[in-house]
Amino acid sequence: MIDIRKLKELVRLMTTSDLTELDLRDKEEQVTIRRATAQAAPQVIQHAAPVAQHVAAAPVAAAPAAAAAPAANEDAGLIAIESPMVGTFYASPSPDKPSFVSVGGDVGPNSVVCLVEAMKIFNEIKAERSGTIAKVLVKSGQAVEFGQPLYMIKPS
Repeated sequence: MIDIRKLKELVRLMTTSDLTELDLRDKEEQVTIRRATAQAAPQVIQHAAPVAQHVAAAPVAAAPAAAAAPAANEDAGLIAIESPMVGTFYASPSPDKPSFVSVGGDVGPNSVVCLVEAMKIFNEIKAERSGTIAKVLVKSGQAVEFGQPLYMIKPS
């Protein structure tokens, strides 16, 4: 039986490197660890999500055409923090803890703004820029896709 410490070290190696697959074998054991590529996973998810969104949005889309212009002006100068992967968004480290960030809060390039759970692994998402959180675009527990905006920040 494989030592759990060795397995944890292999998983850590996968998360800190560009490896997408690791295959180890000996006489008695075989361990294969694969990480989904960011390009392949969204294609599977995107087929289901837009259908549900278009059904709900189609009747409403014609009415607020005039409201779309002010919304675009509100976002002028803001930069999106996007999800680097498909997964589940979490605003806080656990349900009983406060959110990593909130509207009006300042962030730096290395500030953790949320977690995205993918394949049972919680990945810290960093701001990658300095600024102030202007909008939170998703709710905790919501599924997110690759490239989906999570926050809007006003650069500092």
